[in-house]
This record gives sequence, C-alpha cells and structure tokens, in this order.
Amino acid sequence: MKIAIIGYGRMGHEVEKAAVARGHEIVCRIDKDNRGEFDSEAFASADAAIEFTIPTQAFDNVDECLRRGIPVVSGTTGWSARFAETDARVAECKVPMVWASNFSIGVNLFMHINRELARLAAGFPQYSASMEEIHHIHKLDHPSGTAITLAEGIIAESRYTGWQETDGATPDADPALLPVSHRREGEVPGTHIIRWDSPADTITLEHRAKNRSGFAMGAVYAAEWLAGAPGAPRRYSMTDVLESIFKK
Repeated sequence: MKIAIIGYGRMGHEVEKAAVARGHEIVCRIDKDNRGEFDSEAFASADAAIEFTIPTQAFDNVDECLRRGIPVVSGTTGWSARFAETDARVAECKVPMVWASNFSIGVNLFMHINRELARLAAGFPQYSASMEEIHHIHKLDHPSGTAITLAEGIIAESRYTGWQETDGATPDADPALLPVSHRREGEVPGTHIIRWDSPADTITLEHRAKNRSGFAMGAVYAAEWLAGAPGAPRRYSMTDVLESIFKK
C-alpha cells in the first residue's frame, strides 16, 4: 500500500516504522508546517492516510482526506464533538474511515475483558468500580479517549449511568456515576487501571503500554483493513477491524 502520514511527531515516526516493516510505502508526510501537501500529487497517490495529531486539527485533517477520496485512519482523541459532521462527510464523499481511541491490540483485548467483568460484577452490588489513567505530560485531553471508551463499556453493562472526572479525589457526586481520575507523568505511553472494590476484596484490571509501537502497528492494520471494508462507507471502529479475532 501507499500510505500518507498526517502528524509527523513521535506517533508519526512510529507509524512509519510499522508501515515500512509490513512492506508499505510512505508517499507523503504532512505536519503543521507543510499542510499544502494535501494538494500534492504524492498525497493523491495514497491508498490510505494515518492521522495522529491534536484535537483542534483532527477534524480538518480527516476532512481533507475524505474530500480527496483518501480513506483515513485517525487515532487523535478529544474531538468527538465533531463526529456528527465527520459522519456526514463520510456519507457525502462515500469514503470510509476508522477512528479509535486506541489502536493497540492489547488495549482492545483489555476493553473486551473490561466489559465482560462489568457484566459479571453487575450481579454483585457490593462491588464499586473506579478508574485511573496515566499518560505523558504532553497529552492534552483528559480523561484519555481510551479511558472514556473503557468507562462507556462499564456503563453499558452495569448500574452506572455515566462517568465523572475526579482527579483522584473522593467524589461527592451521585454514586451512580463512575469515578475516573487522571495523572500526567514524564513520558508514560499510557496506563489504564480499573478497580472493582468491595468490603471483602478488590479486583484490579491493568493495561500498561511499554512504548508506542503497539498503537502504531494497530493503526497500520486498520489502514490495510480499510482497503476491503465491508458495506457502505462509514466511520468504523477498531472492533470492526478486529471482529474476526474477537469471536462472539
């Protein structure tokens, strides 16, 4: 495949390494200082684009791809308020995309385990859930997109009706809201910890990323999958990409 990279920071470099390792060609690298490359022949030649930037740029980047007929994989979080506009553009342009809060295979396994534990724990009201996420100091959004996705999985299967950000403090709000705290430390790639606590014991689920390579490789898998995405073009999830692995 010919792949364009949008956002050539740390994640962009990891995506390049992962794509090249799988035999793909990087035809274009777009960052904040060369956005004119969206109009280049090199970008037009891409079979797919992979975008990891910042929340304020993500919609515009994805829109540039869709309007030019380039399927796009986006791993930028913190811009869900514009998903409705994005979905409308996907339908208008008839070009598919994949968005996920986290492309790591391990994290997606973790998400499925998290949801199943929430379903099982729902039958035991003595257990209360909480979540903590830890990321590097450069991450702008909080809680992380992954934490929000994990929280939504718990809410879908349990008594919780929503989530609340607590910054680690004991929340005074409705106990029906799942407490989610965050920390920003050094260059931590990403850690997510879910606890189900009772007077008798604590159940802990934890995913700790060692580096960014898992996120990058998952994004490349998603770009490969887009080439044969089934049905009418839409905004797909990483679960769609991995459904053949996650047997029902």
